[in-house]
Amino acid sequence: MPLERILRWSLVTIAIVGLAAGIGTYLVGQASLSYLFWTLATAPVIVGLAVSIVRDFLAGRLGVDAIALLSMTAALALGEPLAGAVVALMYSGGNVLEESAVSRAEHDLRSLVDRAPRVAHRRVDNGSEDVPVGVVAVGDRLLVRAGEVIPVDGIVGSDVATIDESALTGEPIPVVRHRGTAIYSGSLNAGETFEMTASSVAGESTYTGIVRLVTAAQTAKAPFVRLADRYAFGFLPFTVALAAIAWLISGDLIRSLAVLVAATPCPLILAAPVAFIAGVAQAARRGILVKGGAPLEALARAHTVLFDKTGTLTVGGARLLSIEVAPGEKAEEVLTLGASLEQASHHVLAGAVVQAAADRALPLKMPKQVRESMGSGLSGIVEGKQVSAGSRDMIFARRQMPEWALRATRRGSWRSALVVFVAVEERPIGALLLADELRSETPHAIRLLRNAGVARIVMVTGDRAAAAQAIGAALDLDSVLADRVPSDKVDAVRAEQRLNPTIMVGDGINDAPALACADVGIALGARGASASSEAADVVILADRLDRVGEAIIVAQRARRIAVESILVGMSLSTIAMLTAMIGWLAPVPAAIVQEVIDVAVILNALRALQPGREHIRRTISAATGRDLHGSHVALIRNLDRLRSIADALDDATPESAAPLIVEANAIVQQHVVEHERDDEGSVYPKLAKVLADSHGLSAMSRAHREILHLARLLARIVEDLPREKIDRYLIRDAQRVTEAIEALVRIHTAQEQDIYDAVVAR
Repeated sequence: MPLERILRWSLVTIAIVGLAAGIGTYLVGQASLSYLFWTLATAPVIVGLAVSIVRDFLAGRLGVDAIALLSMTAALALGEPLAGAVVALMYSGGNVLEESAVSRAEHDLRSLVDRAPRVAHRRVDNGSEDVPVGVVAVGDRLLVRAGEVIPVDGIVGSDVATIDESALTGEPIPVVRHRGTAIYSGSLNAGETFEMTASSVAGESTYTGIVRLVTAAQTAKAPFVRLADRYAFGFLPFTVALAAIAWLISGDLIRSLAVLVAATPCPLILAAPVAFIAGVAQAARRGILVKGGAPLEALARAHTVLFDKTGTLTVGGARLLSIEVAPGEKAEEVLTLGASLEQASHHVLAGAVVQAAADRALPLKMPKQVRESMGSGLSGIVEGKQVSAGSRDMIFARRQMPEWALRATRRGSWRSALVVFVAVEERPIGALLLADELRSETPHAIRLLRNAGVARIVMVTGDRAAAAQAIGAALDLDSVLADRVPSDKVDAVRAEQRLNPTIMVGDGINDAPALACADVGIALGARGASASSEAADVVILADRLDRVGEAIIVAQRARRIAVESILVGMSLSTIAMLTAMIGWLAPVPAAIVQEVIDVAVILNALRALQPGREHIRRTISAATGRDLHGSHVALIRNLDRLRSIADALDDATPESAAPLIVEANAIVQQHVVEHERDDEGSVYPKLAKVLADSHGLSAMSRAHREILHLARLLARIVEDLPREKIDRYLIRDAQRVTEAIEALVRIHTAQEQDIYDAVVAR
């Protein structure tokens, strides 16, 4: 490839120098010398083009380059070297420009190779020895230290091992593997040192297989076929026929040469590369790195998009979903104590708990005398109290779980969440539900894809079916494929490819084989593994999923402009050819006319540098967007408390129910009602100014009215509370209204956030 690039640049340099030297000598009266320079400028291009045409012909491909060969050869044969030199310059220059559009970054697999361990710690009688991974045999006992990548597939030999399998399955939460459980190479030891027994050699292990899949998929990729060549099969014989007719009706071969020169396929050669280069540049401005014109063209034809789940559709890490509390306890107290204790842990979940507390601006205290049991939890002293946070087995060891804890466990299973119980002085006070969650921009990204004409959207993930189906239902995807290992993802991509052009979007090493196999692989490179970025054709640098839809829209516009440019160029060239055929254009003027056509075509193709009307939109400022998001975060905290009150009313006595109902009403009146009124009076008028269609705000206003109506009902219930005794029917009514407000405001807030994400400036 470097040699070909050197040859291309050499030819265009020779053409420029020869044409300029010929013009200079012609102007000083040295016509014979100028003819020599023009001939020398044309001949090398003819030779290079002839070799290229023969090579393409042997490969079963014939493009419009043949017209350029005919015109340059005829120009020299008929004594019109200036026309030949002009054509040589335009052809060689077009090739260089095209090369810059379609050259692609080499898929360097160093990141995959570098991550693979080269040394294993093999057990021997007196301890352990370091040996190359390649000499590990089946049955060898190995030590895997904290933070190390598992070298080969094997079986856990210790009592317990905490394994981060995200590189293979995409599941972000580490799993606990007990003695006798299978583990796979490429996974990370997220806990303490453990022992394992090798069940395969390095060359047959899971991680090595991933490297082979990426390599094979990249090797199988078809080369880029220029868009212009699709029009050549009709244009080439048409040009030759017109040249023959010109000769037959005039008997003058110079007139045939003029037809060929006028038909020089520079519009065809240049239009697509220029438009695609412009499209690549426009995409880069949006934080989208497209590796050349080939994937940009493939993007424009996208019919099916496959998404990985973890880290792609979702944030790719544990997040606090909700707080379940024991009767009489408060959610903020549960989170404050749990987060204070988790500050001393290096577990992946600890950071999520601490971050959740920080988002709520809760005051955390530094724990003391912390003891951590890997895979179970930890305990310590927080402000003089013995606090524990961990699994059900740790907190309820040999004790029956109360009903609220069973409910928390059940809710966690419904949402595929991990449940962390919190206890104070061995008294359980609540539970934190942690799980992966959708990216905030994911719903908008899916709508953008639908608007761009993508007909089928599929999620393919290594995660469990229950978690995957929940995400698929929330996004109204066309299909959900769960429990898929990397090779299964490749099979899924190939199955879709057999039907329609297919895009694969992912962010992890486990996605790399599927990314390399797809017609277009798109990696969220800002947070994804480097291997996925290497294997992908497109990398989303801005780490926003909605950029996938924008990439498709940019590609569609670039391709549309390329096709327009080609058709305009062909039409203008045809007019020039007909004019030359009847004798109104000589070869050199025909070449000049062709140059004018080239300029017009290029200027039209450069329109792809500018954003289309779909990207020209009014927005609200980023600061305003942050303020609106902050108000929603504060509102969600109050909704969490409403949910706790509704749960507490299940078993509340008449005496304890009254203050709970009063508190719920206070939260609704002071926070929910005020928030909705502020939205209606201040926020929505601002949104109406930037939304292309403000009719959707009418539906949102209708939700405001329903929320205010329910708030009035709850206030009426509080006003009617009897002074002596509350019956169970009144408690049930208060509970239902509270639950209705909490559910409606929560979904309404999510809808508002989608709107904010769509219009905020980035």
